[in-house]
Amino acid sequence: MNPVTSRKAIIGRDVFVALAGVAENVPAKVDTGADTSAIWASDIFVEKDGKLHFKLFGQGSPYYTGNEMVANDYSVAKVKSASGHVVLKYKATIPATIKGKQLSITFGLSDRSKLKYPILIGRETLLGNFIVDVEEKETTMKERLNKQPAINKEMRDDPHKFYMERYLNGEGKK
Repeated sequence: MNPVTSRKAIIGRDVFVALAGVAENVPAKVDTGADTSAIWASDIFVEKDGKLHFKLFGQGSPYYTGNEMVANDYSVAKVKSASGHVVLKYKATIPATIKGKQLSITFGLSDRSKLKYPILIGRETLLGNFIVDVEEKETTMKERLNKQPAINKEMRDDPHKFYMERYLNGEGKK
């Protein structure tokens, strides 16, 4: 066996990610065509002191805790969307574990609420850490997504409508 590949874990098209102190078993799409990794983040802003503040995931997500994260070391870039709009995209490094490997992953912070996977794992994270076998699939991933309560399916289908009807009308307010 090649000693270089023996240190790399084999993963499939999707994998579960643990985010230190935030969430366990978060489903992630593995995308060898994407340069960078991305994660669903909300309430993103830069304070006067220059620190980046954000929350992982969003209200209505089963992984959302409402805990604010603060990054001193982050980057920002102007990115042109598919529709031609230029938006600012922040990137921050977040500790994560994938297949038992503890990593510091630089994630692009974005609204992934309308996407099936709240996390995308790109080539920069894969390089040197994992071998992707497209025949492999976390078999529990499909089962987990299908077993979520109907309210989660409703939220995934139209997060904004869910928020407007369920949260603003009192179900989510404390």
